[in-house]
Amino acid sequence: MKLPLLKKKLDGLQSTYNKEYLSSDPIWFVHRYRDPVDREVVGLICSSLAYGNVKMIQRNLERLLAILGTRPARYVRGFSPIDRSSFSGFTHRFNTADDIVLLLWYIQQMLEIGGSIGGFFNAGCRNGQDIRQSLSHFVERVLTLDCSPVHPDGILPDGAGVRFFFPSPAGGSACKRLNLYLRWMVRRDDGIDFGLWQFISPANLIIPLDTHVARICRLIGLTRRTCAGWPMAAEITENLKRLDPHDPVKYDFAISRLGILAECPKNPVAEKCFTCKIKSVCTNNGVVT
Repeated sequence: MKLPLLKKKLDGLQSTYNKEYLSSDPIWFVHRYRDPVDREVVGLICSSLAYGNVKMIQRNLERLLAILGTRPARYVRGFSPIDRSSFSGFTHRFNTADDIVLLLWYIQQMLEIGGSIGGFFNAGCRNGQDIRQSLSHFVERVLTLDCSPVHPDGILPDGAGVRFFFPSPAGGSACKRLNLYLRWMVRRDDGIDFGLWQFISPANLIIPLDTHVARICRLIGLTRRTCAGWPMAAEITENLKRLDPHDPVKYDFAISRLGILAECPKNPVAEKCFTCKIKSVCTNNGVVT
């Protein structure tokens, strides 16, 4: 891996895929709001549903945010599970209306306990913890919140759909959507991310790892691992720190555009490879086999 060349190419990619491409990402919905607490609330909802087909994600987020109205945090603070009929019939792949009801109920409790989602997260951070430990503790605390509106016995089943929104790195998960949320909240406001949480350094973030990012990062030598779990995400991030130790995940938005916009398809396409901005650092090197 030739670091100067890789940095040059990724810097160029980042310049290309800037805020003009926000509409291709769930963070676009968060930019509709100006109040920081609204952005926190909408950000957690949007990142939680950031899986599956892009059009499906956009359609379902539009539906949910229409229900939450212009002041989502106020809606959530006053939310009663009795009003779950508003979400009747909602599905997002395998997540159901009950999962959304419980997600909102959890967020309401976070706001009550911490004053904000950031306050809740920060209250569980301990001195000397890395982001893996802090995230594990956050997930543990969330999943012990009251769930009785959906599960009357107060016990969250192992197979509850809401657990999918809160995976733990302790189990090896890459926690793509939670790391995505952290990126949105922590990285400085650069027209893409928001820089709302000052208590976490951008240097401590972990790249949000999905199949697109994992594949592309393998192609450009940021990892040799084949399993897209936490160890791969950590390895990629450590290599990105060699390019920018203070803000390693700044490249995430640009790298992920290559997959989301089908500019780097799983099966190489000649015209896309030959015009790719990072082909000189890619193992395909513009050659389709």
